[in-house]
Amino acid sequence: MKLYYSSTSPYVRKCLIAAHELGLADRIQLAPVVTMPTAHSPELMRDNPLCKLPTLITDEGHALYDSRVICEYLNDLSGGRLIPAGGGKWTALVDQSLADGILDAALLMRYEAVLRPAERQWPAWRETQEEKVRSALGQFERQAAGWPAGRLDIGVIALASALGYLDLRFPDMDWRGAAPGLAAWFAGFDQRPSMRATVLKA
Repeated sequence: MKLYYSSTSPYVRKCLIAAHELGLADRIQLAPVVTMPTAHSPELMRDNPLCKLPTLITDEGHALYDSRVICEYLNDLSGGRLIPAGGGKWTALVDQSLADGILDAALLMRYEAVLRPAERQWPAWRETQEEKVRSALGQFERQAAGWPAGRLDIGVIALASALGYLDLRFPDMDWRGAAPGLAAWFAGFDQRPSMRATVLKA
């Protein structure tokens, strides 16, 4: 399999964490590309008309996108349990959506700061996106105390990827100060081999 890859993409990282946890990382070839809202990769666009990361090319040559589809494919391929059966499935999927929402808002904050000319930046835009991030973190903070020890599913993998991205791009946000329980959970989860093998690099 081939995964179009950027070392700073938290969505790519989510897929790679899942691949490591499922024992599939060695079957995936990374194909580095540079793509952003103002510059597209022709190679990636040939396989994904939206020209977005992540995009996975299966062994059969099929293109899969986005991270949710890719993670579900990898889970099925390995017979894994990152998407639980029964009622736990919906908890994991909703948590994945909430964590991906953190990333959506954080990326908009990032693009506003680094891609838009300073004279055209809109402070209220960043503030609104940051409010979404903090609101979602507050929801996870309330939930984390009730998680079973060793919880491992697509919801917490997506969350770990989102928190790692906040550490990379927004260290001044101090999300740990507002969510100490979540910070304690992340300190443990971040030591997993899958996390150590996929650290985001600017």
